[in-house]
Amino acid sequence: MAGLVPVAERLRRRTRALRFGTPVTCVYAPLDYAWNPHRQYLERYGREPREVLFVGMNPGPFGMAQTGVPFGDVELVRDWIGIDGPVGRPAQEHPRRPVLGFRIGRREVSGSRFWGWARARCGTPAMFFRQAFVWNYCPLVFMDEGGRNLTPDRLRPREARERLFGICDEALAAVAAHLRPTVIVGIGRFAAARVRPVAERCGARSGSAPHPSPASPRANRGWSAIFEAALRELGIVWTGAAPGTSA
Repeated sequence: MAGLVPVAERLRRRTRALRFGTPVTCVYAPLDYAWNPHRQYLERYGREPREVLFVGMNPGPFGMAQTGVPFGDVELVRDWIGIDGPVGRPAQEHPRRPVLGFRIGRREVSGSRFWGWARARCGTPAMFFRQAFVWNYCPLVFMDEGGRNLTPDRLRPREARERLFGICDEALAAVAAHLRPTVIVGIGRFAAARVRPVAERCGARSGSAPHPSPASPRANRGWSAIFEAALRELGIVWTGAAPGTSA
């Protein structure tokens, strides 16, 4: 095997044994039950070096949790990126957060914004992935008793959180070693903070860009333009701009 598949296999194997305390009551591992589309994504788009590596935080309940692809809005993953495939069920499923895979019938706002921006900017997946790749720092979804999404920084106990972060740091470093990006961009404050020391060790520049989550008031006021501005500040120029856009 070549490319990023061995990295993801090691990541899913090492995170299986982790256990977390309150408020976490349910953990989804898309690299297990959605391995088929995730592997397709890695094999199709993660083989060659990339100038830019975008890093998200962790899977959303209606995105990667359903499709196995970072920022994995079903419609754009299937119809634009061209990834589809069988998706199983988590070992423990929360009744308020069923996993239906590509049959979920619900859009993922962060994913529709991110991949919608990529489509508008580059036109085709080939043009986007010629220059960039997208990876999620943490591969797990965390939920509380009510099914609400929990971010990785809220995990307890601290020892389990730090062990998870160490595993994810190693995986991100392996991704960077394979793709050899000149810049690694953390999408959102959490990802930007986790990216910084890994980028330093890998000899890449690091930077941050706003997260497209609807929970962010700033993102709800024209996220794509704000995102574009952040990329320009990092000196990122899109060589594969779609017709009608400016690089």
